Amino acid sequence: MTLFSTRRARLALAAMVLTPLALAAGAAQAAWPDKPIRMVVGFPPGGPVDTHARILSEKLQPILGQTVVLDYKAGAAGNIGSDNVAKAAPDGYTLLIANTGQMAINGSLYPKLPYGMPKDFAPVARTALIPLVMVVNNNVPARNLKEFIAYAKANPGKLNFASGGNGGISHLMPEMFKQASGTFIVHIPYKGSAPALTDVMGGQAQMMADSIPLFTQHIKAGKVRALAVTSGKRSPALPDVPTMEESGLKGFEVVGFYGVLAPAGTPKEIVDKLSGALRTVLADPDTKAKLEAQGAEPAWQSPEAFAATIVSEQKRWGQAVKVSGAKID
Repeated sequence: MTLFSTRRARLALAAMVLTPLALAAGAAQAAWPDKPIRMVVGFPPGGPVDTHARILSEKLQPILGQTVVLDYKAGAAGNIGSDNVAKAAPDGYTLLIANTGQMAINGSLYPKLPYGMPKDFAPVARTALIPLVMVVNNNVPARNLKEFIAYAKANPGKLNFASGGNGGISHLMPEMFKQASGTFIVHIPYKGSAPALTDVMGGQAQMMADSIPLFTQHIKAGKVRALAVTSGKRSPALPDVPTMEESGLKGFEVVGFYGVLAPAGTPKEIVDKLSGALRTVLADPDTKAKLEAQGAEPAWQSPEAFAATIVSEQKRWGQAVKVSGAKID
């Protein structure tokens, strides 16, 4: 047997050995998912992120053919949950449902985060936009946003706004409003949005802005007065409340967003399959109705577009953090 024929025989033998392995690997990848998927929620059960996660997980299960289990890793404004996913195996079986704070604010607010956003993640899809609504205590004489701005300018430093805590969206959005409107309103941080709202209703603070679901029932019950929503168009959840733009604050649009991310290194085929499944979920009329009832707007983006959104929103919110002076060690 010649050297050439010997080499050819060895190559043929290697191919016989490797081909089944390659086929097995391909079959394993094609079989994803073949076990339950864990979706990490960085906040306690019952909050808006949890509600969003429940809607998505319920709708994803029949599409993927596997159970999507919610795993709560609450604490540090979602950072504990984010870190858990950043360090998870990139196999498509661990996902993060994240909000604006986790994706766009915390990197500027917390100087010692053990992970980077988005570099330690594979963005899968943006899932929703979250407009905010600005409300005032019923004792405030202003009946609309224009009157409130005039009232605040006539009383600089005499009005307070409540927030759910330093550096959160309910702190930074009013800071953006102050900059845009030329007003000086004093910030009072609380340990959570619920006690902040209680004090607004009680008159200890005059104004607050946060996600729509927090306020809806209180607005409808007449316990607080809604001045404007922060989105570019009116919210289906509060159709009678005008936008900031409609109310005279030109160009002012500030919305939060939700999205799903996987650990960095997750195979593109899995990311694309997940993203496509979420696109199907968000196009479903029942999903749309459920999200709108929560004050959210379905807003799917592809992995590439979603990654670009995270980067651009980090710049915007990072500037707001800088102006506010907020820092958390």
